[in-house]
Amino acid sequence: MSRSFGWLAALGAVLVLCGLFGLAYTAFATLTSVLLFGWLLLIGGFVGLLHAVQSRDTNFFWLALVVAALNLAAGVVVIRRPDGTAAALTMFAALLFLTGGVFRLFGGLVVRGPQTLSTVVQGAVGILLGVLVLANWPESSRYVLGFFFSLMLLLDGLGLMAGGIGGRRVVGMVTDARTEADAQAEARREAVAGAGPESAASAGPPNDPMVEHSTKQEQGDRNRSPE
Repeated sequence: MSRSFGWLAALGAVLVLCGLFGLAYTAFATLTSVLLFGWLLLIGGFVGLLHAVQSRDTNFFWLALVVAALNLAAGVVVIRRPDGTAAALTMFAALLFLTGGVFRLFGGLVVRGPQTLSTVVQGAVGILLGVLVLANWPESSRYVLGFFFSLMLLLDGLGLMAGGIGGRRVVGMVTDARTEADAQAEARREAVAGAGPESAASAGPPNDPMVEHSTKQEQGDRNRSPE
C-alpha cells in the first residue's frame, strides 16, 4: 500500500511539472489542450458508432448514430483547425465568465446571507475575467485555454502529491505501531518463558473462591457446634 501511495505522489509530481511547463509556455499548452480535445471527440465518436451498430435493433439507433457522427465531425474540425477552435472556445469561456459573474453578483446583492460578500466578490471577478478575455479576443485565445489547462494540471498534481505523501505517512505510522505492539508482545512471551516453572510453583495455586467459601462455612459450623 505504501508503494501505491508513492506512485500516486510520483504522478502528482509529473502533473505539477506539466502544469508549470504549461504556465511558462501557454501557447503550446493551448494547442495541446485543443488537440487533446479533438482526439477525445474522435475516440468518443468511434465508440459511439460501435455502440450504435450494436444497438441497431433498438429505438435509439438513429439517435446514437447522429451523436456519433457529430462527435466524429467535430473531432476532425478541431484537429484540422486548432486555432479557430481555440478562438471559439475562448469566446465561449468568456461568455460563461460574464453570465456566471452577473448571476452571482445580482444574486448576492438580492439574496442577503452569511456568504453575500464572497458571492459578490466571485461575481465581480467573473465579470472582470470575461471583460478582459473579450477585450483582447482573438489574441487572448492563444493563452487563455493553455493557462487554465495548465493551472488545472498544477492544482490536480498538488492534490495528488498531498494525498500520496499523507497516505505514506499514515501507512508508516500504522506499520510502526503494529511493529511496536508485536515487539512488546514478544518481550512478554520471552519474560514468561524465562521465568520458568519455578516462579509459577512459588506463586502457589490460584485462589478458588468456591474452595475458600466452603472452608469458611466448615469453620463456622465447628464454632457453632456444642462443646
